[in-house]
Formats: sequence, C-alpha cells, structure tokens
Amino acid sequence: MTAQRILKGGPNVVQVVPLTRAIRQSSTEVIIGPDEGNGLEAPSSAQCQHVRSVATTRIRERTGNVGPVVLGEVRETLGLLLDL
Repeated sequence: MTAQRILKGGPNVVQVVPLTRAIRQSSTEVIIGPDEGNGLEAPSSAQCQHVRSVATTRIRERTGNVGPVVLGEVRETLGLLLDL
C-alpha cells in the first residue's frame, strides 16, 4: 500500500478524513457503525469532502481501525470527489 510506504518514511504531514456524529446521509460521507475494531462509541460519518492535511505532531494516539470494507468505501468516495 502506498500509504504505508509513506508512513514508514516519517512524514511531517498526513491527510485525514474527519469524523462527525452528525449523520447527514450525504453521498460525500461514509457512515461507520461502532464496533470493537474502530473504537467508536456512536455511529459516525467520515466527511470525505473535508479531507485535510494535519501535522503528525498533532496526532497523539490511534483509537482504532475502520477495517477494509469501510476503508474501501472511503477510498472510493475520495476517488470520486477528487476525480481520480
């Protein structure tokens, strides 16, 4: 995976997709239900339309992992939004 290769290089900045508990049923957002793996306490929405760069110094810990299915949906939505 390209992302893992980049992360191994120790970047100063990474791109993130913010989450919100406000579910809007938008085609630019991916709904994520809480489960053991992702650490969410309530259904949340990945706001793909708000992808942004964040300094790695601002990231303190990883809460969980969305898993391959949700990650695929996020990647697909980002691809559509960015015309990739």
